[in-house]
Amino acid sequence: MAKITWKPGTLLAPLPAVLVSCGTMEKANVFTVAWTGIINTHPAMTYISVRPSRHSYSMIKESGEFVINLTTSAMVRTVDFCGVRSGSSVDKLKVCSLHKEPASKISAPVISESPLSLECRVTEIKHLGTHDMFIAEIVAVDIEERFIDSKGKLNLQQAGLISYSHGEYFATGRKLGEFGYSVRKKSKNKCVRGK
Repeated sequence: MAKITWKPGTLLAPLPAVLVSCGTMEKANVFTVAWTGIINTHPAMTYISVRPSRHSYSMIKESGEFVINLTTSAMVRTVDFCGVRSGSSVDKLKVCSLHKEPASKISAPVISESPLSLECRVTEIKHLGTHDMFIAEIVAVDIEERFIDSKGKLNLQQAGLISYSHGEYFATGRKLGEFGYSVRKKSKNKCVRGK
């Protein structure tokens, strides 16, 4: 297929649309981030990229802590609002009827409506240009119990998570496979019909 070359741009998609909470239970803020991901397994590490002009930037820089809260289809208006309004002029938690609860390892609150939250402690700040990257260790994971089955397996596909792609929000799609399925040996056991 023919391809057209464009100048460099931020066209990696889809990305998770998450709510990042920061501050303390007494003085908290929440804002939307799509520039986030996993960068290491052991220790578990993540990042968020934030413009220094954002209201939450100084809160995270001073405390060295934040929470990445995954979001669902039911939260999409809240996710958008928290991305376009500043915590310097509006209490987004109050306006969006979001509930905060204490995290287990850090001072920043967890958003109750999120099915899964990553408690993060900053280990490094990289100045990159328009954004600074907060590299952080994931120190705890808070999961809504209903997404853990009787065998202890996480089933987030039932949560209706959302993603962000070039200015638009999308619900996650249907399952297409699972890690390693392309090389897994097929079972040789065949069903035997009873007589």
